Amino acid sequence: MSNDQPPSGRRTPVPVPDGTTSTSVDNALWLLQLIGERQALRVAEAADLLGVARSTAHRLLTALRRRGFVNQDRPNGAYRPGPALYEIGLAAVGRIDIRRVARPVLEQLREETQETVSLVVLEGTSVRFIDCVESPRSVRVGNRTGVIRPAHASAVGKAILAGLSEEELDRRYPDGRLPEASTSAALRDMTRLKAELVEIRDQGFALNWEESGEGVCAVAVALRDTVGQPLAGLGIAAPSSRIGTREAIRAFGPAVLRAAELVHHRLTVPS
Repeated sequence: MSNDQPPSGRRTPVPVPDGTTSTSVDNALWLLQLIGERQALRVAEAADLLGVARSTAHRLLTALRRRGFVNQDRPNGAYRPGPALYEIGLAAVGRIDIRRVARPVLEQLREETQETVSLVVLEGTSVRFIDCVESPRSVRVGNRTGVIRPAHASAVGKAILAGLSEEELDRRYPDGRLPEASTSAALRDMTRLKAELVEIRDQGFALNWEESGEGVCAVAVALRDTVGQPLAGLGIAAPSSRIGTREAIRAFGPAVLRAAELVHHRLTVPS
């Protein structure tokens, strides 16, 4: 670990032109970055990380909440990314050619696993496959570029949904009902979906065993933007008859996680 890092996760104050070491604007922007990275931040944590009084941290977070940049689950609860921050992320995403950024990683992951690798984006409660590299195997999942699937019935979709806040999930599924899926293995109610999303957040990737299509299994991870919001989904799909077991498809989890880290690096580090 570098000796340049301040202790306990504190930031190093960055001087500004007028000679002061910190301003309210600087602190507010730093809070947004911290919330984007951590996805949850309490007042005491914010005060400690910023090196300010709790009253100052509370005032800043309250101002950000009024503007919709953060949400609070309950009084005295943790602050999480709000809709305004999410919309800023979407606006930035609109200027990113995620296919160009991710394509070399898709090809590398295909070579590593010898399975079909796909890139998807979330559209409402569905996912659209926007790029794909096919497995070289004779028995394989084919190119699905352009295909649309219910998000809750695919590994890539569930991986993205797991990265959304409860508020955003409720906005996308206002009546709490899931769209019809094409196989009997797909989840049918919102309670079960939310329970699975908790598991996905814990393990870092999502699984699909014949939920999106008969004979297809998959493992996938969300690709996050620079403020921590889910930008797209990256997944490996294979014939379930050849893979054989859920544990066998789960074994690809570390590979998709490494691929997601590579994409994130390509997004954040200029080429």
